[in-house]
Amino acid sequence: MNWLKAHGLALAAAFARIRKTPGSFGFNVLVIALALILPLAGLTLLENLRPVSRDLAVDPEISVFMATGLERERAQAIGGAIRDAAGRAGIPVRLEFIDREKALTSMKIRAGLGDVVDALGGNPLPDAYVVRVGGGEAKATPATIEQLAGAIGKLDGVDTVQLDAAWVKRLAALLEIAGSALLLLAVTLCGVVLAVVFNTIRLQVLTQQEEIGVMRLVGATDAFVARPFYYTGGLLGLCAGGIALLAVAGGLMLLNTSVGELARLYGSSFLLVPLDPASVAALLAASTALGILGAALSVRRALLTSA
Repeated sequence: MNWLKAHGLALAAAFARIRKTPGSFGFNVLVIALALILPLAGLTLLENLRPVSRDLAVDPEISVFMATGLERERAQAIGGAIRDAAGRAGIPVRLEFIDREKALTSMKIRAGLGDVVDALGGNPLPDAYVVRVGGGEAKATPATIEQLAGAIGKLDGVDTVQLDAAWVKRLAALLEIAGSALLLLAVTLCGVVLAVVFNTIRLQVLTQQEEIGVMRLVGATDAFVARPFYYTGGLLGLCAGGIALLAVAGGLMLLNTSVGELARLYGSSFLLVPLDPASVAALLAASTALGILGAALSVRRALLTSA
């Protein structure tokens, strides 16, 4: 009997056992699928948020205020020093010079403080730069942006540097925590999957003890006896993984109704999308491998105790 024929017979035996107890098989598939839905849904949401966080995190702004009374020519020349500092830090930046007259006009129009500014009798605002971080393939981290802000603050003629990067740090920390929590959840629920498959296969082995005994009497090896149970465990994992992925995709369709409306309020077209085909294939392979592993652990123990 060649290798291909042996595995074909084992797969056929696995399907035959499933047909004998379809209700039990379906219930176990449902239990495993429910255990897999949470980590798969978390992974899908995390993968949808990561591109958004990268786009947000690479475009913070650094406000650089010149010293009051600094000559205009000197203030404009500092732009080159800012670019040099950004180049040494390896951070791509875009500079916008805002002269004090433009800033005063903007304050009058946007803040509605025209009367207050007129009462001052002069322009109290300094010249300033807005340093926008980002662009290209280079990705600046919150730490490197803070270092750049510190270097700019040391330049001669710079009075104040303001960096609103706290939200960048919080977002990065939240995504890191979410990733760690998702990993712990996945490990825990993988244990649940192994336990369900282990018990399912163990019950099948116990109910077929007499059949296994007869097979051994006629010369069947342990590998031949165990192979159909491996396929049963793999089918459990494969079917459960497919159902869990379909459930997550259906949940995304329901969520996208509300997500789309919220995104439109912010002028965005953001929608939650399912995992890409490569990730789906990898997850199905992982769920199948979990089923095979649970079956292998169960069959090995059962065969050792019955030997």
